[in-house]
Parts: sequence; C-alpha cells; structure tokens
Amino acid sequence: MQRAVDNVLAVTKESVKTFTYESLNNIVRLINGISAMLLAILPGKASILEGIHGWELRPTLRGPRLPRWMENGVSSFNQFIHELSVDSDTSSSVDYSSDGEDSDNYPGTPLSQSSRLSRESSFSKLNRSWIYWIGCIISWILFPVKFLFGIPLYLFTLVSHTASKAFARPGNLHSSTAHSPRRRQTLKDHFVQRATDRRRGVVEDLHLATEISIEYAFDVVHKAAYCLLAPADTIRRLFGWFSSQNNSEEDIPSEGFVTSVSTSVLSDNDPTPLERRTTFHNSLNTDARTCQDVITELGYPYEAIHVVTADGYVLLLERIPRRDSRKVVYLQHGILDSSMGWVSNGVVGSPAFAAFDQGYDVFLGNFRGLVSREHVDKNISSRQYWNYSINEHGTEDIPAMIEKIHEIKVSELKSNQSDAEEEITTEQPYKICAICHSLGGAGILMYVITRRIAEKPHRLSRMILLSPAGFHHDSSFMFTSVEYLFLFLAPALAPFVPAFYIPTRFFRMLLNKLARDFHNLPAVGGLVQTLMSYVVGGDSSNWVGVLGLPHYNMNDMPGVAFRVALHLAQMKRAKKFIMFDYGSAAANMEAYGCPEAFDLGEYYGFIDVPVDLVAGIKDKVIKPSMVRKHYKVMKDGGADVSYSEFEYAHLDFTFSNREELLSYVMSRLLLVGAPPKQAVVRPKSLKLKRRDTHTSREKLNE
Repeated sequence: MQRAVDNVLAVTKESVKTFTYESLNNIVRLINGISAMLLAILPGKASILEGIHGWELRPTLRGPRLPRWMENGVSSFNQFIHELSVDSDTSSSVDYSSDGEDSDNYPGTPLSQSSRLSRESSFSKLNRSWIYWIGCIISWILFPVKFLFGIPLYLFTLVSHTASKAFARPGNLHSSTAHSPRRRQTLKDHFVQRATDRRRGVVEDLHLATEISIEYAFDVVHKAAYCLLAPADTIRRLFGWFSSQNNSEEDIPSEGFVTSVSTSVLSDNDPTPLERRTTFHNSLNTDARTCQDVITELGYPYEAIHVVTADGYVLLLERIPRRDSRKVVYLQHGILDSSMGWVSNGVVGSPAFAAFDQGYDVFLGNFRGLVSREHVDKNISSRQYWNYSINEHGTEDIPAMIEKIHEIKVSELKSNQSDAEEEITTEQPYKICAICHSLGGAGILMYVITRRIAEKPHRLSRMILLSPAGFHHDSSFMFTSVEYLFLFLAPALAPFVPAFYIPTRFFRMLLNKLARDFHNLPAVGGLVQTLMSYVVGGDSSNWVGVLGLPHYNMNDMPGVAFRVALHLAQMKRAKKFIMFDYGSAAANMEAYGCPEAFDLGEYYGFIDVPVDLVAGIKDKVIKPSMVRKHYKVMKDGGADVSYSEFEYAHLDFTFSNREELLSYVMSRLLLVGAPPKQAVVRPKSLKLKRRDTHTSREKLNE
C-alpha cells in the first residue's frame, strides 16, 4: 500500500512540476516573442544592434520541453512528451542555436548518456515533421489553460517557499531519493555552475522557487501519508523525538542558551558534501564582485589604497602594482562608471592589464559618488554627501589621488633603489600618464588647468583622453530636450533629488538579475538595448551588457549627483567648457574671482604636456565634433595635441575588446617623456580660490 501511495505521489509531483515549468516557459517565450516582433518594427535597430548577436531570434512553435531533472520520466505519457520535445528541439536547433532559454537558462542536471541513447534509438523511425507539428499544436492549445492555472499556483509557491525556510530542519524525515546518485550528480553540477556562473536571473529564480516549493509541499504530503499508513512507526519516532528533546534540555549549561550549527562532513554513509548554509543576501545569487576580485582571479597583484580628500570624501584608489617601475599609468573612469570598466574585458582586452604587461605601475582611480557614501563623517546626510559638481572631481578627487600616487612612488623608489641616489634625489623620479574616459577627461583637464593657475605641480607627463566631456552643444534632439527640461525643473527638483541612483537594495538586486535575463532572452535584450539607445540619442554602445557589470549590485553602485547633471546642462547651454555656475555673481566672484562661471577653454594654453584626443565616429553621447572642439581650442592655445578617430560608440572605449584601441594607447604611452618644468605667471584677472565646503553648500541651499 505504501509503495502504491509513493508511486501516485511521485507521478503527481512530476506532473505538477511539468505543468508549472511549462507554464513559466510559455510565458517567457511569449514575452520574448512579443519583444522580437516589436523589435522588428523599430527603426534604426540595425546600427544600434550591430555586433550584438542573437537579438534577431523570432518566436517559434515548439513542443513542451520538460525540465532536465525529469531525465528518466515517471510515466509513459511524460516520457513520450519529453522525447517529443527533445526531437522537436533537435529539428530546430540549427535556426535557433542562440536561444539561451533551452540550454543554460534554467537550473538542472544534464540528461544521462543512457537516456539520450535510448531516446535517439526509439524515435529514429518516426516522422520528425509530423512529431514537430503535433507538439506545436498541443503546446499552444494548452497554453491558455496553463497560463490561467499558473498564476494562482505561482502565488501559492511563493507562500510555500517562505514557509519552507522556517519548517526545514536537519532532523526532519528525508525522502527515499535523498542520497541517490542522481541527487549527488545534481549537487555536483550545482557546485560547477556556482563556480562558473555567479548570477541567476529573475526567470531562473522563479523556476527554482517553484521547484523547491513543489518539493516541499509533496514532502509534507508524503510524510503525512507515511504517518497514517504506519502509525506504530510514527508513535515510535515521536517518542524518540520527545526523549531527545528532554535530554537536550538537561544538557543545557546554566550560563545560558547556546545554539549549535550542524555542519556536513564526509562519511561512509553519504560521501557527498552538502552545501553550507548561507545568509539570505548570499542566497539571492547576485554578482557583487569587485575590481579586486576580477584582478586577483586573473592572477594579477592588487593593492587597495584609501584616499581622503580635503573635503572629507573617502576614495578608493586601486592598484596593480609594479613597485620598482618608473612608468606609471593613472586611469580615470567616466560618469556612472567605476574602475571596473578598465578591467571588465579580461586579460586580453582591458587597458589596465595591457599597461601592466608592458611594465607600467597601474593605478585605477574612483570618483566620489557611490551609494555607500564613504566619508570621514559617518553621520553625513544624503543631501550633504551628494552636494558636489564636476568642480570637486577636478579640484578635490584627482589632486588627492595624484598626490597619493606621488607619495607612494617616491617612497617605494627610494627604498628599492637606494644605490641610485643621484636619480632618486629629483622631485619626481617617475613618469605618469593619465588615461581618462568621458567625465574623467573633463576632470583631468580641469585638474591640470587649475593646478597651473595655482602654481602647483600637476605631475603628469602625458594625457590620453578618450571621448572627453566638456563641450556638449552639438548633441542629439533627445539630449537637447532633456537639457531644456532639466534646466527648467532644476529649481524645483534640487530640494528633493540630491542624486540619481537606485535607492534600495531590492531594486538594485532586481536590476542585477534582469541584466542576466536580458542576456538569456536575446529578443528582450535587443528591445531594451534599442530603447536605451533611443534615450541616449542613438548611441550603439552595448548598454545591456554594461548593466550586467558587477559594480551595479545590490550592495552598491555609482550614482550621479544632481549638481553634476546640472553642471553638464550648464556646459551645454553655455556652449563652453565652464566650471560650475553657482547661480549668482556674488557666489561666482567668491569662487572664481569673476562674476561668471570660469571658462576653462580660455586657459587651454596652460596645458604644458602632450594631449592625445580620441573620438568615436559612432559616439552619439559626445560626438566627434565636440572632441574636435577640444582639439581646435587647444591648438589655438599652443598646446601639443593630437586627434584620432575610431569606429566606436561611447562605451566601446572601455567596455569593448578593441585591439586597435589598445595598440594606439600603448603606442602613445611609449611617447611619454619627463614631466615639464612648470612655471607660469597667474593672470591678474583670475583669482581661483578654494571655497569652504560648508559655506558653498549653505549658499546653494539658499
């Protein structure tokens, strides 16, 4: 009797799993198919999606595909449907080989080799075209029913999954298949997947939660049936359980209650090591790798240096150290980015690794502006932390990091090469080149000019600027519309919106998981890529791929301060590379010594180091005409400047593996010379001062 009940429960459980699995699959396929149809009618997608493969996936009619954990099946009907789906998938695998949802989108274990061979031999005689169309008809006839029943079942599984965490204990009864070879193989594959794939998407989480909930529900039913069919054994187990509870209470020491956490060890009964319990946030399976993780996993040395700016912000200066090298590279990221951008392409395509391999001591700078709000004042409010503009990037962040690099290099070179005292006694025994992208380019230009005006050494020997910000008046209609709207709403938004970022951990986690789904569902990813490209003026950068970078995780992410966005809008409206306009002649006079915002372009002649400007022909965020504007103004000022163009979009300079760009950057690094003798007379009309941080904040709030 008990065996019959077990068989009935096993068949029912597998049927429910199949039903729910297919319901979720059909919903996902429907979303992917609708996305593909919408993508087909959107204009301009050919240029936007160039180089991003898989988006052209069209919706396909397929037979039901059962989960891979049903490798042996439980009934002849389920086996027939399973084999039917395998056959139909094989017939369409040539045209849709890029469909990730059938291969690696959902967790499970591979089919055994014997079951694959048996299916191939049993169905080789059937007419595959007939089987394919029969499967399509059955699948789409049952789709409405599956969809209607899937919604309440999904809600039930969410509640059951929450309750299962409180119910599950090491002493509970286990199913008869807990230690089967298939279970061990599943666990092994889970460890392999965990080592190679660090994230699950929302769709994968739904599948996993559904399967766990169904397993738990049927486990409860199985135990209840077992108790009814074997009452004597149940009474014996309950008596033993109460006895063990009484004994454990007597063993508790008088000092207090001490909890013990059971751990899994290798034993003769079950040699399979079980996975250690983790915290809730770890179980969410989001990719929260840092730049340190990427660098060290690839076998490179790493050093983290915390730098405190003059106004109290704590910055992270990361390093791939060559302590005895006299060649230094400083890389500075752009807006909504971090040092991760310089190492995100791995060993072959990342500028940071390429420079290190060529013998350079590599420093990766990080601007202020993380959601974690690192500051010496631990109680600083959100409004106070985000109260900065691009001015602070160029006059506070970069000077602090460059001076820290100088301090480190001078100390290390003196200690490592004490026998060459005649070389080390110079003020700067090394050469440093700055490679900056986008907003980092504007910051480094501001840094050099303001340091020259203040008659302080900037210590740079060369600057390589990849699509630098500063001039923005030649932009798309979308950017122009956003500029006018933002400047119009800025007075009303300023008291309520200190910065632009994702404020809660849940939504940051959701973004991280959706990025995985965009990769697994190519039509959805292509649609999101196209829509995001429309927002940024048609730039064809891989925006969806950038969202998947681990610095956008549930714990932290780079944000954009309100005043940084306002500063960019001011530059676009003024058609000049200006410092922040504080809104009044008195405030500007206090900051710059003149009633208007300080125009940096007028002082490009102060740049006394070679500058290499690089523009992207496909860049719609900072168009090549704006980079040529930098070139023209520098040339007119007498600066040593070069200009180059590549077939790149805005993010291709950091997030794409571009061999020609790396070759160009490495060739310019070879031209780095000694830092110049810096001596300049400050203009009488200019009085650039460091404003007191709290005073400027109070004036802005007024």
